[in-house]
Amino acid sequence: MNRMRIARNFALMIALATFTAIGVQPDAALAAGARELEQDARTALNRLYGSAPAARSLSKRAKGVLVFPSIVKAGLMVGGQFGEGVLFKNGKAVGFYNTAGASYGLQAGAQKFGYALFFMNDGALGYLGRSGGFEIGVGPSVVVMDEGMAKQTSTTTLTQDVYGFVFGQSGLMAGLGLQGNKITKIDKR
Repeated sequence: MNRMRIARNFALMIALATFTAIGVQPDAALAAGARELEQDARTALNRLYGSAPAARSLSKRAKGVLVFPSIVKAGLMVGGQFGEGVLFKNGKAVGFYNTAGASYGLQAGAQKFGYALFFMNDGALGYLGRSGGFEIGVGPSVVVMDEGMAKQTSTTTLTQDVYGFVFGQSGLMAGLGLQGNKITKIDKR
């Protein structure tokens, strides 16, 4: 078993154990099938567009949008997070991915959230396809948009490879970041 699979399984195990211990059901992060996951991703993306007009503007120029509608993150000293998502090109689902991460340090809590990555050029989107596992923080530059940045962004200020939006946070967990998450293509039926 390769190291990424071990790390992903460990992250999933930690997240599921912590969520179970505190009584939260992480069902949305582990969607039953491709059709359900695609519907969840479309719904999440539409909610994002409603709350962040800059995301809708980015989507018009993006080469692809990767949406993770629900990610579970939990930890107590050692933490993990996991979720599944859909890559859309020209409004059509073209691939399924998972995201996983493990962390350690002073942390406690559990949280659900989603995120969307807008790939602004063919090079960044190609890297996702050929890398065998896109790691945020390695490869193309990723800018996580907050409310203030989103208001200042225009089509003339777009200079980065990938823009990310975090949305739908619920639960209590100190710190939220995308750095260190590994995104891997999966076969989803």
